[in-house]
Amino acid sequence: MHTIETLALGFLSIVVVNNFVFTKFLGICPYIGVSGRLDMAFGMGLAVTFVTTLSGSVTFLIDSFVLTPLGLEVTRYVCYILVIAGAVQLVEMYLRKFFPPLYESFGIFLPLITTNCVILGICLFLDQWQIANFLQAVTLSFGAGIGFTLAICIMAGIRENLILADVPPCLQGAPITLITAGLLTLAFMGFAGMIK
Repeated sequence: MHTIETLALGFLSIVVVNNFVFTKFLGICPYIGVSGRLDMAFGMGLAVTFVTTLSGSVTFLIDSFVLTPLGLEVTRYVCYILVIAGAVQLVEMYLRKFFPPLYESFGIFLPLITTNCVILGICLFLDQWQIANFLQAVTLSFGAGIGFTLAICIMAGIRENLILADVPPCLQGAPITLITAGLLTLAFMGFAGMIK
């Protein structure tokens, strides 16, 4: 039971309290660039969640059973990037085959998932946090993706409603988007300290 409680707290912590977008400012480019429409933001969030979960889990295994025992820790970055690129290719092939409209709507943003800082960030943080077992690595990797999805969907919902708002001309476009992002970050800072 203790393990389930620990996993649940870790998941909740990485989704809400220590959200990578709001606390570490990782994944800001797609957060701002793809959050214009809710459907597109949700699709991007799901793709990032899949890639984050797969990459974090696989890199944890590679690090634990190959790199560390062989003393090859210096090659972590190269291995992590190769795993992330492979996972993004899986997502791209799947979307192209089964969801062509979503694949077309992503355009250039789909290959850019490879460079999403959230994905590389979770791989590096799993090592830094000295995660003890595979189940924790999967839970935290999945939670990081869900946290990114939560952040990008909240932003997309607000931006869709901003179209109807009476925003002063000097703040329309990027300025109101950045102000909104700052306010969201401040709102999520209210969760700080709830879970350590």
